[in-house]
Amino acid sequence: MTEVGATFRAVPMEPEHGEEICNWIYEPPYDIYGWLPWEQMQALAVEFGDPQLRSQQYISIVNADGTLCGFAQLFPMVGVIRLGIGMRPELCGHGYGQAFMQAVVREALERYPKEEIDLEVLTWNQRAIRAYQKSGFTITDTYERRTPSGNKPFYCMVYNK
Repeated sequence: MTEVGATFRAVPMEPEHGEEICNWIYEPPYDIYGWLPWEQMQALAVEFGDPQLRSQQYISIVNADGTLCGFAQLFPMVGVIRLGIGMRPELCGHGYGQAFMQAVVREALERYPKEEIDLEVLTWNQRAIRAYQKSGFTITDTYERRTPSGNKPFYCMVYNK
């Protein structure tokens, strides 16, 4: 599907992408990153199930063949764009993180050239943290946030332009 040295690009997230993402199954402990069923996301109009939110904040990341490899949310805050990242489960852990993140950051910088770019990541997710660090992000803060399974420690990581 994707080879080492692969390049990725951002495209608008289509409804079909949202449906496909909802079917992704991650192995534990990464299974916390799963989504509700697509029909439920649409019925509740949550996240990329909401057409307006999908077009404003979500992008799909595809490879050279146009195959969906992941997505990102570009969430606007005051002076900051917060990234939410998701990669196709079978691509995780195979060295694609830096190239994947380059596509996400390129799109964020194009849309919001003056804003700081950051993201939040659970402190146990060393696989993602390494990919983010290789992509120019630095840990700037540690705090707890509520998750569906209780309060968990997170890092805030900021992109160094």
